[in-house]
Amino acid sequence: MKEFRDKVAVVTGAASGIGRELAERFAAEGMKVVLADIEEEALAATEREMRAKGATVLAVRTDVAKAADVEALADRTIAAFGAVHVVCNNAGVAAGGPSWELTPADWQWVLGVNLWGVIHGIRVFVPIMLAQDSEGHVVNTASHAGLTSTPGLATYTTTKHAVVALSEVLYHELALRGARVKVSVLCPMWVSTQIADSERNRPPELSNEPAQEILTPEMEALRETLRQRVASGISTEEVADHVLNAIRDERFYVITHALTNRLVRLRMEDILEGRNPTFQSPV
Repeated sequence: MKEFRDKVAVVTGAASGIGRELAERFAAEGMKVVLADIEEEALAATEREMRAKGATVLAVRTDVAKAADVEALADRTIAAFGAVHVVCNNAGVAAGGPSWELTPADWQWVLGVNLWGVIHGIRVFVPIMLAQDSEGHVVNTASHAGLTSTPGLATYTTTKHAVVALSEVLYHELALRGARVKVSVLCPMWVSTQIADSERNRPPELSNEPAQEILTPEMEALRETLRQRVASGISTEEVADHVLNAIRDERFYVITHALTNRLVRLRMEDILEGRNPTFQSPV
């Protein structure tokens, strides 16, 4: 997909971080942009600020974990703009801790947003895009955590591995069909976003009872290092550059850090040689 002008993009998680930057970049390319997010005030501010810059945008408050919300998002998109050409299933959250201490609420929340959000986006939007019989592109946001394994991030890692696998399956299915709709999976490493503060958007019904969390010194140190690396990560602008180039080049894997490639190679060598998993800190 080479031309963006006058096309329509839908971006989930569009009120902050990578999603906000993708929305801004699509608008700068002359696209009409549908902004979807669960955070209402930030979503309204994003819509207002983008319109002030001359962008054509529509904000739709959306909980991507809910099928009905994503279906309504598609309905609003088609009603407003008549088509959809780029869909970025980007909304994501994180909950950490040792895997045996994570609660059912932790798993339900993170699986709902990170995995079911992508599933709903594919199920709802891909049929529309195929029926249009025009160029289109789906971008699913995974993570380097979808290609490696990091202690203390069981829910996040599980969902991101699933997003990578689902995206690969979708790529093959569309290729076998000869579809004009292409797919990319975004696997960024350290990006300066608010992902470490995603608890702000956790639904009350999936909150945990207050409890004293006990971490080993090693886990506490790793968590603090992860938070610092996110804070000092690459800019969302750089990630958006990778994504737009991948859409133009019809490139599937979107890797933002050379370290990811080294960690993936180590993991694949462990598998191929029958070794136990080697832990190499991503920090």
